[in-house]
Amino acid sequence: MNTRLLLLAVFFSAFGGAVFAAVRPAPLFADGAVLQRDLPVAVWGEANPAENITVQFAGHSLSTSADASGRWLVRLPPLPASVEPRSLVIKGDNTVEIRDVLVGEVWLCGGQSNMERQLGLRGGQKPIVNWQEEAATANFPLIRMFTVKQAHSDTVRNTASGSWQICNPVNVVQFSAVGYFFGRDLFLKLGVPVGLVHSSWGGTPVEAWTSREVLAASPEGNASLAVHAKSVADSPAKLERYTADEPRLRSEYEAAVAAAKLAGKPAPAAPTPPRDPKSDKNRPSCLFNAMIQPLVPYTLRGVIWYQGESNNGRPAAYRTLFPAAIADWRARWGQGDFPFLFVQIAPFKTMTPDIREAQRYTLSVSPATAMVVTTDVGDAEDIHPTNKAPVGARLALAARALAYGEKIVWSGPAVRSLSTDGAFAVLTFDHVGGGLVAKDGPLRGFEIAGADRKFVPASASIVGETVRVFSPSVSAPAAVRFGWANVPDVNLFNSELLPASPFTLQTH
Repeated sequence: MNTRLLLLAVFFSAFGGAVFAAVRPAPLFADGAVLQRDLPVAVWGEANPAENITVQFAGHSLSTSADASGRWLVRLPPLPASVEPRSLVIKGDNTVEIRDVLVGEVWLCGGQSNMERQLGLRGGQKPIVNWQEEAATANFPLIRMFTVKQAHSDTVRNTASGSWQICNPVNVVQFSAVGYFFGRDLFLKLGVPVGLVHSSWGGTPVEAWTSREVLAASPEGNASLAVHAKSVADSPAKLERYTADEPRLRSEYEAAVAAAKLAGKPAPAAPTPPRDPKSDKNRPSCLFNAMIQPLVPYTLRGVIWYQGESNNGRPAAYRTLFPAAIADWRARWGQGDFPFLFVQIAPFKTMTPDIREAQRYTLSVSPATAMVVTTDVGDAEDIHPTNKAPVGARLALAARALAYGEKIVWSGPAVRSLSTDGAFAVLTFDHVGGGLVAKDGPLRGFEIAGADRKFVPASASIVGETVRVFSPSVSAPAAVRFGWANVPDVNLFNSELLPASPFTLQTH
C-alpha cells in the first residue's frame, strides 16, 4: 500500500465512527417522502450523543438533542395536506436536506404473500388481472411507494432499508398490487398525496410479526416460543444425523434420478440439510424486529393487512394472537386506535373456514377494525388469487368510512343475531345497505343444526332485512352457518354488491 492510501486508511480507522455518527434521519425520511397530514409528525434519527439537532419544515423549526445512545426525535405540529414539493432540513454537526416532501395520507401495507404479490409478472405466478393495462395508466406522481427490504432479526433493529418511489408505470409493477389499488382509489377520492409503506413477506405467520413481549404474555404466544426453542435445541442433532446419512441419501438420490430419466419423468428433489431454525423467517418476532419496529413511530393514518394463510392450521391461537398484534402495534405507535383494515382469507382448497371465523372474531374484540370479504374473488386452485383490484377497492371503501368518516356502505352483510320462529332460523345483519340480495339465483351456502350441532344443508330466503333458514330435518333450530367450506359457494350480497362474510352462529 502506498503512503497516501495508508494515511487515508489510518484516518478513516481513527475517525470513521465520528464521520458516520453525524446526524442521520431514519430511512423513511428520504427524497419523495409523504408526511401524514393533520397529526403531529414524528421525525427522528441518530447522531452523536448530546448532539444538538434542528428540524425545519414548512416554516416550522424544532430543536432537540440526541440522547446518550445517539437517538433523537421531534414532532412537527399538524400540517395541512400539500402537493408542493418542499424540503425537510435536519441540522446537526452536518446538514441533511430531504427534497420533494409532500403532505397527505400515509398507510402501512403489511402481511404475507397476497400483500407482497406485485402488480407485474413475477416468478411464474399467474398474472394479476389486467396488470398491463393497470400499469400503463398508473401515472400518479402524488402517490409515493416505499417498500421495506425484507429482513429478519432476533433483536429489535432501529432502521430498515427502502426508498420512496413515485407511482408511475415503471415503478408500480414492482409494488404490492393490493397496496397500489388501495392507494389509487384513496387518492382518486381524497385528492391529496398518498404515501404507501409496504412491509410484507410471503409464507409468514402472525407470530413473526408480533413482538416477543406480547407473545410471552399469552399461552398461545408462549407455545409458539416454546416450539421455536425446541427446534433450536434439536437442530444440532438433526444436522448430525443428516451428515451421517448424507452418503446414503446421495446414492439413493442419484439412483432415483437415473430411474426417472429412463421413465421420462421429472427428477426428484435433491436431499438438503435441515433448515437452521435460528435463520427461519417464520420464527417468532423476527419480522416485527426487522420490518415493523424500525418504522415506529412514523406518523400514519392506519394499516391495511392481508395475512392469515400461514396460521390456517392454528385458528384457535389466531383468535388470540391476531388481536394481540393489532393492539401491540397501536400501543407502540402511540396514536390511539388507528384504523386497522384486513382482508379475510380468500377461497382456496386448503384454507379452512375456521381461519376466516378467527378473522371475523377479531372484529368483535378489536376496535376500529374492518374486514374485507373476498368470497367472490378467490381461486380454488391458487392461494394467490389474481383479481386484486376489488380487494384494494374494498379496503379503500373501509378506509373512507373508518378513517375519514364518510357515510357510505363499505362492507357486505355482517351477521348480527340469530333467533328462531318455529322451525325457522331468522338471521339479522349489519351493513345491509340498500337491501339484501341473492346474486345469480336462490341463496346458497346455508346450513342449519339442532341442539346436536349436526349441520345439514338448508334453504334460505330473504325477507326484508332478514334471512330465514329452514330444513325439514331440523324442527328446533339451534345453529346456522354460512359459507362453511374451504371454497364456499355463496351468493348473499347487499345491493351495493359487497359480499357477506361466512360465519357460524348459535342461539344462546
